[in-house]
Amino acid sequence: MIIGRTGVQDFYDVLHSRRDVRTGFRPDPIDDEVLTRVLRAAHAAPSVGFSQPWDFVLVRDPATRERVHTLVDEHRTRYAASLPAARAEALRSIRIEAIRETPLNVVVTADPTRGGRHTLGRHGRPEMGPYSAALAVQNLWLAARAEGLGVGWVSFFGDDGLAELHELLDLPPHVEVVAYLCVGHVDAFPDRPELEGHGWARRRPLEWAVHQEGWGSRGLPGAEPVALLESTVDAVGPVDEAARGAARERLDRMTKPRGALGRVEDVAVTLAGIAATPIPPVPAPAAVAVFAGDHGVHAQGVTPWPQEVTVQMVGNIVGGGAVVNAFARQLGAEVQVVDVGVAADLDPAPGLLPRKVAHGTADMTEGPALTREQARRAVEHGIEVARDLVAAGNRCLLTGDMGIANTTAAATLVCAFTGADPATVTGRGTGIDDATLARKTDVVRRALERHRPDPADPIGVLAAVGGLEHAGLAGFVLGAAALRTPVVLDGVIAGAGALVAAALAPDVPGYCLAGHRSAEPGGRLVLEHLGCTPLLELDMRLGEGTGALLALPVLQGAARAMADVATFDSAGVTDKTDG
Repeated sequence: MIIGRTGVQDFYDVLHSRRDVRTGFRPDPIDDEVLTRVLRAAHAAPSVGFSQPWDFVLVRDPATRERVHTLVDEHRTRYAASLPAARAEALRSIRIEAIRETPLNVVVTADPTRGGRHTLGRHGRPEMGPYSAALAVQNLWLAARAEGLGVGWVSFFGDDGLAELHELLDLPPHVEVVAYLCVGHVDAFPDRPELEGHGWARRRPLEWAVHQEGWGSRGLPGAEPVALLESTVDAVGPVDEAARGAARERLDRMTKPRGALGRVEDVAVTLAGIAATPIPPVPAPAAVAVFAGDHGVHAQGVTPWPQEVTVQMVGNIVGGGAVVNAFARQLGAEVQVVDVGVAADLDPAPGLLPRKVAHGTADMTEGPALTREQARRAVEHGIEVARDLVAAGNRCLLTGDMGIANTTAAATLVCAFTGADPATVTGRGTGIDDATLARKTDVVRRALERHRPDPADPIGVLAAVGGLEHAGLAGFVLGAAALRTPVVLDGVIAGAGALVAAALAPDVPGYCLAGHRSAEPGGRLVLEHLGCTPLLELDMRLGEGTGALLALPVLQGAARAMADVATFDSAGVTDKTDG
């Protein structure tokens, strides 16, 4: 059957107006015929091998729903305690009262054994049963929306909570819970997803998700595929000067002496220009991405630390035991480790993003550290990490790094882009002695003489003398700028990546804030070249994102002041007279 044009449009209207509804339910009962139609639509879902693994448990008893509400509330509280502060606050703002307020809860289950041993498409992939049941959930949701019913998905159960739910509903042990849904009549459907309204996440543009012929060649149907790097560079424009000016005017009208907040006022103006509004949003939640990679130049004796320390420290950060984790916990920020080039294969773990381009770089004194394609791929991985973190609801991105010998590559990159002499740029990194410093400086000089990198060719510079984490950080900074999101630079490693990003897109520095001035001599040159004034100067040289994290409260305080502090006229306070 071919659906008429009006019917097609009606279908798309239903599809795009479907919402995860959590508030505004009415207690009116659902007509049995309507509910049967909705369940019949769910039952019509496709399934692997036509196994139809789903069942639907209808829960109307108020006492049962009260017990489920208590269970969910306990697990939400437990989950919130594990989250960074801003995330926990957003989670607590998401209501779960629909479990009690709706006249009906529907539990969708999956029986992975249904269909017998020879179910087509399930051989070796038992998870296809629950995947099929998810299609039944989607059909139910769309049918409910067409009937004017709201549906809310409850998703705070841990494994022990699911075990309690099994017992409460007398579910067989082999049956899996795929969805716990609250269904009922609503007064209105929100214009946008509720989680987006709460600032939990944003919808990714379709253009990010469509690849033509193979991964990475993005473009909508009928459009020419575009490369991620070039499209991101094209999206980086200047900050909003009108918003900067309006922010400066507001600061002068706030109930304080003009300029009394010193460089905090500059931060507020910078945030306003990035957000294109005089009162910028508070940069929270925030996330630090620690890009990790190894370096072939380690073979030249530029550090006494063995190369395996990189993988060991990555494990330490993922496990929550590093300084960056301590600072992030104190400040309520998220930590993500990005493996773009660690020399070892890493086991999957929460908080570890597998984006490996190569098992470390080659020795830049013997040849190019990377191929152009490897450098480009690492940059694009950084762009995607920035995109994902912003889409996940983060309003501020912070740079971090981990890689033994990465200050050698960073010094070489700084020299390439600033023209400075290696003797003035190369530092002691992890605390090397004079002999090692002299050797390290010579290595930087020899690499520059061998490759003679051209700063007009940033990808070529990265390929010749850069590290995979520097490339990833360059993309991370680019991605943040393209999405008009402030990015806080940590030390000289992040600064070297930002130099690459600025060479690719000259407006990038307007989106960068320098968390601190690194004790590495190259750090000062980087900030001068980018035109960034450091917020802190604490003689730090650890990396990991630690200096960027310590500066985060300055950004948040500046934005909060712009939103909360009264002006002289609104507060009825007499301003000083001119003259």
